[in-house]
Amino acid sequence: MKVGAQVYVKGSGEAVDKYCQAFGAEIAFQIKSSENTYEHCELTVNGKFFMCVSEAPADSERTSGQAWQTMAFNVNDMGSEQAVRKVHDILGEGGKVLHLGPRPWCTFCADIVDKFGVFWWIGI
Repeated sequence: MKVGAQVYVKGSGEAVDKYCQAFGAEIAFQIKSSENTYEHCELTVNGKFFMCVSEAPADSERTSGQAWQTMAFNVNDMGSEQAVRKVHDILGEGGKVLHLGPRPWCTFCADIVDKFGVFWWIGI
């Protein structure tokens, strides 16, 4: 059994572009709607599954992006402070950075709610 990450966002095309840029991901599989949004998009990093992105229904609500969420995407082993800062710069644009720097359990990390309302923890 495997557990995979999938987000439902408004603006799935822009989200896929940002996640590809931030993490060096590539689109492995996609199904687009007639509105040119993603019904389903699978992203890989170095040939391995990373996450799926789909367009949220028009009538769905999302968080304001101002507070901690009940779930987060944890991306660790980024390798360097510079790699964490790159993701911070890309995902923080239009979003809210809750923390950037060391924590007692991590030499350097970032807590970010991106502009799509997705909570990320990024660490070395």
